[in-house]
Amino acid sequence: MNKPIRTVSIFCLLLFLALMVNATYLQFWAAGDLNERPENRRVKQAAYSSERGAILVDRTEIATSEPFDDQYEFLRTYDQPFLYAPITGYFSYGASTGIESSQNAVLSGDDPRLFVRRLVDLFNNEPQQGGSVQLTINPAAQKAAFDGLRALGPDVEGSVVALEPATGKILAMVSLPTFNPNELASHDFTSVGERYADLDADPTEPLLNRGIQKRLFPGSTFKLVTAAAAIESGKYTDADAMVPGGSTFQLPQTSDDSGVIDNEGRECGSGEITLRQAMEQSCNTTFAQLAIEAGAEAMLNQAERFGFNSRYLEDLGNQAESVFPTELTPPEVGQVGFGQFEVQATPLQMAMVAGAIANQGIVMRPYIVNEVQSADYDSEVTEAEELSEAVSQNTAAILNELMVSTVDNGTASPAAIDGVSVGGKTGTAQRGQVGEPPYGWFVSFAPSDDARVAVAVMIEEAPGQEIAGGALGGPIAKAVMEAVLNG
Repeated sequence: MNKPIRTVSIFCLLLFLALMVNATYLQFWAAGDLNERPENRRVKQAAYSSERGAILVDRTEIATSEPFDDQYEFLRTYDQPFLYAPITGYFSYGASTGIESSQNAVLSGDDPRLFVRRLVDLFNNEPQQGGSVQLTINPAAQKAAFDGLRALGPDVEGSVVALEPATGKILAMVSLPTFNPNELASHDFTSVGERYADLDADPTEPLLNRGIQKRLFPGSTFKLVTAAAAIESGKYTDADAMVPGGSTFQLPQTSDDSGVIDNEGRECGSGEITLRQAMEQSCNTTFAQLAIEAGAEAMLNQAERFGFNSRYLEDLGNQAESVFPTELTPPEVGQVGFGQFEVQATPLQMAMVAGAIANQGIVMRPYIVNEVQSADYDSEVTEAEELSEAVSQNTAAILNELMVSTVDNGTASPAAIDGVSVGGKTGTAQRGQVGEPPYGWFVSFAPSDDARVAVAVMIEEAPGQEIAGGALGGPIAKAVMEAVLNG
């Protein structure tokens, strides 16, 4: 072979090797990044034109892909849209939220668990089919929560979360105001853009899932955490242990009226009272002093053992961390003792606090995806997982007794159910702004000896009504518990 031919051959070989290297790089190493680039319209169009799997509640489809006569072939459709929108979210061209986003790999068929199904479809020259996602939601509990919250008025803002204490299954998750995801799944992209802009600009935040994305001062429901820290210290050994009472309490390092804690007329004695009475009457003075006794470090440790300052919901995205401050002065410790200052919680977090007390002190990791199923019915069921031990079994038993007593004889009586032992705690949290109404909270569980459901109700706004956790939240929690117990 003469030199010119050899040179051309080597050059061609190098070009061929370069082509192979580039093709390998694009097909394997860079494929993921290229697929995710926002300007990659082919990937978007392919995803939007595929038959996504269904989202189901109790084997009933609440989100499906229906055949549609246009270039995209399928239209995402939501049944009972307002009821489930905060959970399902929406799937639109290039955008998704909620379960549609967190479980996109399964619903689109791209999840590694569906590899065999994809391979079969490829060999049979059939379009890729997505898998289905079965949720843990109890439809009766979901409807009871939705109807109860909506009954407070057309402009109510709030959330209800219910879970199964022994497993962490989320049984209900309602957020109001809500929205219609069908309007955002339309193939009329102009109307979709306009509707999204309206929802995004709405000051009531209808696109927000308040159950996991809104954190507020938990008010007196946080007294459960304070009581847990006090009992865990070893100083208080039963529900009738004597604790500090009093009609008012001056926070340490303060001398003016801004440092005075009162009980808003509740019966909290003039000296020592029982822990039972303090919980039944929700005595601010008692829990401020108990928190100060425990100290900032013990309070932080106790809150974090319940789940504060962490993310734990793995199958539904954009969870906001519930916050307990890490550096506190003595007067600030007193304020967090009854759920004020900078402690903030989501409804899911407070449902977990009640659930842990009902579950002998064990916090289970919450989850909302019960089962993932391929198009040919191969399935994978989520297993319950212990998240932490919040308190000892003995401490949980004392807290359980205190919460039952608060329903039977105290401020949580609106949650009482005939023939069922119910535990509960009210909360009314000040916003810190003069003239603004408070936030209302209610947490509960039932039955107390083997709880099947724990509930948290959070009421942010209820125009035209006086917001009080017991009066407004208690009946909603009761309805949700009855829906589960009677199911």
